[in-house]
Amino acid sequence: MTTVTTRTIEYAADGLMMIGHLALPAGVDRRPAVLLGPEGVGLSDVERRRADALAELGYVALAFDLHGGRYLGDPEEMLARCTPLLADPDRMRGIGHAALDVLRAEPRTDPDRIAAVGYGTGGAIALELGRDGVGLRAIATVNGLTTGRPEETARIQCPVWAGVGSEDPIMPPAQRDAFTAEMQAAGVDWRLVVYGGALHAFHHPPVDHIVLPGVGHHPQHAQRAWRDVVGLLAECLPITE
Repeated sequence: MTTVTTRTIEYAADGLMMIGHLALPAGVDRRPAVLLGPEGVGLSDVERRRADALAELGYVALAFDLHGGRYLGDPEEMLARCTPLLADPDRMRGIGHAALDVLRAEPRTDPDRIAAVGYGTGGAIALELGRDGVGLRAIATVNGLTTGRPEETARIQCPVWAGVGSEDPIMPPAQRDAFTAEMQAAGVDWRLVVYGGALHAFHHPPVDHIVLPGVGHHPQHAQRAWRDVVGLLAECLPITE
């Protein structure tokens, strides 16, 4: 197994001191990099392990923070923070840009080869970076099929991959349709995978706290979605030894 080096990084964003998780592949050369955003509950070991897995594949990976080092396991507290955040593209972009600056400042990062992968709120932030004209090589969003300012969507410069569960009540068919219509009208290279029978956050292992209705793990589709994300990165951000 490839030796991966990890460390926590503190940085300011959204009026908070964020605590991100950086994972570096073996070696000293510059590598393509992935910005990794969590679900609305916030950064946890799930995203840290995903960053580590990406580093094992050869990517520099930064799992970024949403809530100043806190994990919001109480659904009401999570909604109280994330609902206004998701309604404010500029705030989302601010959180994304702060993390992106950290990733770009890492000497191992090739600043011209960066992708953004996000889940739920983290996926919405990845999309907003694209709508802000950031020169990403790929965007992947699971559950976060959010629409934005349609006139800015044409600024997305890279392929967009989106995944969602067919039974997700938080991202229902009408939301999926609005998202894909916005992508299509803007001329974005987009694709959508609907995972049959899956609920919201189907990719996330079971947790030991109360979750919102309509949230549930689907082990098979979780593995398939991860393979799809890795496939997107292999296509748009190949590792060249």
